[in-house]
Amino acid sequence: MEFPAATDQSWKGKVLRVLVSVGKFILLLGFLYMFICSLDILSSAFQLVGGKAAGDIFQDNTVLSNPLAGLVIGVLVTLLVQSSSTSSSIVVSMVSSGLLTVQLAVPIIMGTNIGTSVTNTLVAMTQAGDRSTFRRAFAGATVHDFFNWLSVLVLLPLEVITGYLYVVTKLIIDSFKIESGEAPDLLNVITDILTESIIQLDESIISGIATGDPEARNKSLIKKWCQTFTNTTLMNVTVPGPENCTSPSLCWVDGNYTFTLKNISETYNVQKCKHLFVNVNLPDLAVGLILLALSLLVLCSCLILIVKLLNSMLKGQVAAVIKKILNTDFPFPFGWVTGYIAILVGAGMTFIVQSSSVFTSAITPLVGIGVISIERAYPLSLGSNIGTTTTAILAAMASPGDTLANALQIALVHFLFNISGIILWYPIPFTRLPIRLAKSLGNITASYRWFAAIYIIFFFFILPLFIFSLSLAGWQVLVGVGAPLVVILIIIIVINILQKRKPGCLPAALRSWDFLPLWAHSLAPWDKVVGVITAKCCCCCKCCQISADDQEPRDKESVGNNNTEVYDNPAMSMPWPFQDHICTKPQTCSEK
Repeated sequence: MEFPAATDQSWKGKVLRVLVSVGKFILLLGFLYMFICSLDILSSAFQLVGGKAAGDIFQDNTVLSNPLAGLVIGVLVTLLVQSSSTSSSIVVSMVSSGLLTVQLAVPIIMGTNIGTSVTNTLVAMTQAGDRSTFRRAFAGATVHDFFNWLSVLVLLPLEVITGYLYVVTKLIIDSFKIESGEAPDLLNVITDILTESIIQLDESIISGIATGDPEARNKSLIKKWCQTFTNTTLMNVTVPGPENCTSPSLCWVDGNYTFTLKNISETYNVQKCKHLFVNVNLPDLAVGLILLALSLLVLCSCLILIVKLLNSMLKGQVAAVIKKILNTDFPFPFGWVTGYIAILVGAGMTFIVQSSSVFTSAITPLVGIGVISIERAYPLSLGSNIGTTTTAILAAMASPGDTLANALQIALVHFLFNISGIILWYPIPFTRLPIRLAKSLGNITASYRWFAAIYIIFFFFILPLFIFSLSLAGWQVLVGVGAPLVVILIIIIVINILQKRKPGCLPAALRSWDFLPLWAHSLAPWDKVVGVITAKCCCCCKCCQISADDQEPRDKESVGNNNTEVYDNPAMSMPWPFQDHICTKPQTCSEK
């Protein structure tokens, strides 16, 4: 008699589990939707804060004639507006208006590729609470960064010397008769419902500033009127003299006055926009800062909730099955095909969401919790680079006939740049340097989490500004200062490789970096300085306790011991100058 009751209880438990799983899945979709919308609002906020400055940066054509300056401007402008699509559209506008040639635009397009990769790196920073999760997430995010930097390192000099990207894309444009089309709206159809009810921007203002329109500088980026009507009529107007007439047949003189017929356009405002800030009398900067704070709050909250939901849903056998499906290669001899399918998946998903930042930021938490391996995240990121350029190509095909060729050529330059980068850094496993570099950086940031902020500030702000400053001073200064630094860096890298692989080839003094002061080849002394500063800045005892607790396990934690758990294969050892003596034997550590 007890069996039916037990069966009934088991049935109810199964139904409850199914309902809970469905509820979690719906919540996950909701948080993912809010996450994507917050990224869109974040982009709008950055445009309000720095959009006009971005337009001013693009306006100086003498600076843009320097390829390195153009590259850095592409990086900085994309960082300001947090959208490679926006910065690329500004470049297209300048080329279409004749202010910029396609050759000068190529380095800027390369820079936009680098600038857009900072978003998922910032997203990885929100997972700094757990060391293992942060190690995976930061490595998974920065693999995109390293791919872009390495590609630029090879392809920019090649472009300057040979004009490879310009010549190939010019041949493609000249060879095919391409007709105008329309850019698709896919995910934007869903997200615009929420984002356009919060804020709408007139992005043509930034392009207007870049192209030298004096009226654009005094206009607000916040769109006030969503529906306007332009009426063009042929009217008599007074002109200074007959040479200013539209044609000799439409020109007549009456005493001291000269008249002609001209088309006069008047724009009438029909319907106001319906977003939150349409009637707010605040400057663009104030609105931008408000949206920046709110979007960051929503983004971080959604990301934390998404990670917690994924952790609760992907447990035990479920996690094992999903991880196996996502990370397993096809059987021999078709194992090599798997990565290329992942590239196609990344391109397709990015085409759907119409943003590489959104896609790479969405897979970053999955890498953090270990569902997607870095080896699989790498081709997905490469595919996202391709996907965002296909969207740009379709958008360029919507350009008017007179500007179609230039707009499409720039979009093809972006596409060919990413294809060339994939050819350089993916087909042969030995050349997949971004994976090894990202893992090494992940190991470092897991042990010294403050180093992640140093990495972002240095590579995305200090280094571009330093290169930009040198390029402004002229080629002589750039070569005089930059060349010795590059030579020193190459020597250090070569010595570091020989120390690991063939130390016998080096003099005894160079077989390790121990002859240098500890602070010059280890982050441990710097970590103590950061710890002291953090302790002094802590206002809460709990914060101080966390800082103290972090210091204790760091001495016990060995990056080498965690590689199997974190990356599923041994990671490369950390390169100098971040090579720390991580001890596994207490007596050895005490001797040191």
